[in-house]
Amino acid sequence: MDRDTLHIASSLIKIPRQSQQYCSSHFVDYVERNISYSKFFKNYLIPNHPCVFSKKFTEDWNCRKHWVTEEGKPNFSRLLQQFEFVQYWKDYIQNGHSSPKGCLYLKDWHMHRNFPDHNCYKTPIFFSSDWLNEYWDSIEVDDYRFVYMGPKGSWTPFHADVFRSYSWSANICGRKKWLLYPPGQEEFLRDRHGTLAYDVTAPMLQDKGQYPHIDKACQPLEIIQEAGEIIFVPSGWHHQVYNLEDTISINHNWLNGCNLDIMWQFLQNELASVQREIEEWRETMDTWHQHCQVIMKSCTGIDFGEFAMFLKIIANNRISFLNSSLASSSVQSRQVAEALESLGPHHATFDLQRVTYILESMLNNEDFKRLEPSSLKFQPESLLQEIREATRSTA
Repeated sequence: MDRDTLHIASSLIKIPRQSQQYCSSHFVDYVERNISYSKFFKNYLIPNHPCVFSKKFTEDWNCRKHWVTEEGKPNFSRLLQQFEFVQYWKDYIQNGHSSPKGCLYLKDWHMHRNFPDHNCYKTPIFFSSDWLNEYWDSIEVDDYRFVYMGPKGSWTPFHADVFRSYSWSANICGRKKWLLYPPGQEEFLRDRHGTLAYDVTAPMLQDKGQYPHIDKACQPLEIIQEAGEIIFVPSGWHHQVYNLEDTISINHNWLNGCNLDIMWQFLQNELASVQREIEEWRETMDTWHQHCQVIMKSCTGIDFGEFAMFLKIIANNRISFLNSSLASSSVQSRQVAEALESLGPHHATFDLQRVTYILESMLNNEDFKRLEPSSLKFQPESLLQEIREATRSTA
């Protein structure tokens, strides 16, 4: 990130995010050749706008060379040597895209975690400011890097990504059709009970008795993703995806300073939903607020205390980077150091500004104030002071 981009980004830090207007738009930018990180940051990350990268951005990946035949089909002879699911898939195709097991879709396979030395692909720099995987790598619990393998006809129902994160998805082979709705449109795609539609193409959605607000929904942004292309799905955009051919894709969910406020708002909304569900027990339980946090974590995967710890680890890495003292003794910390080095000190400063903004918001949040002291392993006020000292010379 250059200094001019930092100044633009810094000026947006405390401006409330406006509702986005993409209704009836069927246009998405196609990035044909290399662009600067700063341009991607300003044109897509900050405005939270989708785009598609051409196959030129993946042409040197090992998986595109070794997992795909010359005809552009999955290379089963190569994949069978390594991955069990492939035998089912091969049989399914040979049987005319039919199987007694049905049309199975291998989703959310943590190949990167299971085969760390596989060297199948390299995350493009545009998606390298990835706090979500940086945090989960640091605690060695999980990650949000996946491989999807599915035959023609397999699909993913209507949803938004975990924590309302960004996602990027690269087709190694095959083609996909994406239906995307900008944030807020999903509210018109709920039935009369408030349940989100499972399939936005189902005829039942036209029944206004069942879906009373369907007339207010805009048409989805439809994208056909070809082999080798990468789609950037912005934060909070609900989507439904179809495999038009036998398809392999690599997908990452990721967060950073640009959509941190969306994650924080999502967590507040999730907690409020839990509180409404068990409101009747509020006066009978001394630990009602703590129980709400537990239930929220079971539903979303994180609570306010862990979110605060997430921010601390992200902040500590950037403070160490700015102080030229980021340790690199492990594979994970070397990867973090390399990513921070490639993005530069201005980006680290922006990250810390965003952490500061959200931490200050959390300190003013009544539910955060009610957390048990034992659920926080650090003092947010002390971290804020460390951040101010670290960014004083680069702001």
